[in-house]
Amino acid sequence: MTECDLLVVNADLATMAGGPDCGAIRDGALATNGGAIVWVGARRDLPPGFKARTELDGKGGWLTPGLIDCHTHLVYAGNRAHEFEQRLHGASYEDIAREGGGILATVRATRAASEEALIRTAAPRLGRLLDEGVTVVEIKSGYGLDLANELKMLRAARRLAASSDVHVQTTLLAAHVLPPEYSDRAADYIALICEEIIPAAARDRLADAVDAFCERIAFSPADTRRVFAAARAAGLRVKLHADQLSDSGGAGLAAEFGALSADHLEHANDIGISAMARAGTVAVLLPGAFYCLRETRLPPIAHLRAHDIPMAIATDCNPGTSPVTSLLLMLSMACTLFRLTPDEALAGVTRNAARALGLTDRGRLESGARADLVLWDIGSPAELAYAVGANPCTGIVRGGRVARWG
Repeated sequence: MTECDLLVVNADLATMAGGPDCGAIRDGALATNGGAIVWVGARRDLPPGFKARTELDGKGGWLTPGLIDCHTHLVYAGNRAHEFEQRLHGASYEDIAREGGGILATVRATRAASEEALIRTAAPRLGRLLDEGVTVVEIKSGYGLDLANELKMLRAARRLAASSDVHVQTTLLAAHVLPPEYSDRAADYIALICEEIIPAAARDRLADAVDAFCERIAFSPADTRRVFAAARAAGLRVKLHADQLSDSGGAGLAAEFGALSADHLEHANDIGISAMARAGTVAVLLPGAFYCLRETRLPPIAHLRAHDIPMAIATDCNPGTSPVTSLLLMLSMACTLFRLTPDEALAGVTRNAARALGLTDRGRLESGARADLVLWDIGSPAELAYAVGANPCTGIVRGGRVARWG
């Protein structure tokens, strides 16, 4: 007789185990033990005598891996609703940034907030993601821009994970924008990042990766190379905000350092895309920012497909350009704005999002993977992208523990 902790039956499975579709198993069954998946298949193929301490009825719904939001700026203070109004009156993102708004406005508010206050304001945003079946969230720093405040943000992100039973990957984004006290002294600020902030974040185990904003209103490719070299010396992987507003060669630069992901990519060139394919770098698409900034230049989806580059999707939750706390909405936007298929979109918030974070045990329903599961009251996986504003999530299992069911 085979025993397990948990057995889910009477559900169709979107395994996301590979291939161009969702890897559907009709009338499937899934067993977990010790927080990991130990058996997946059609219910009729369950081994004889298979017994579970807890059996869950899927009630004819669809079971998917837990969703993964692989690019967020979830921890911050204040908001920038006034900038939304400015953009409606014709101001560009770059205009607002050059006038002292944009990221620097959030920096001022975040520096003034305590660690406790950051946790209080971020918790409701995180809660909305969790309600939609998100089981892994990446959270970046980048609104502190000095040693004390960058570490404060990363500590807040770690504490959010501990208090909400969600897996949080933290990313140091000190190279987000030049802080006002370093005006016209970019080289000195980059030195601070490389010599003090990155080593401290690595020493205190507060960062899982290092990111940078390589753009004409932020940091040059040369600056970014220095940051990435310091990250590599500290044993940290890298990610990059690449080619969002202009072609800065960000896609190629990310590939040069074997980046986990290159994110945005609206202006990425063909050479950079080819380099990403060779390096195994994931493309993270951020339709929320594309929508909020009313962009017209699409990411190079056809080239990404042609090079078989995994495409992930994320909320880019941030106060200025993507105040989004719905990953399901991003599925819909990825399909309607970027013309991804529903299967591609679902892969983008499961297996490809896991790869963008360097997580090898998430994003798939297969033996050995972590038992992060979501049950949906839907007739087909395409409904997750189709129904704008809906949340058909009826069950969540995190690491083999039932958080909600029915």
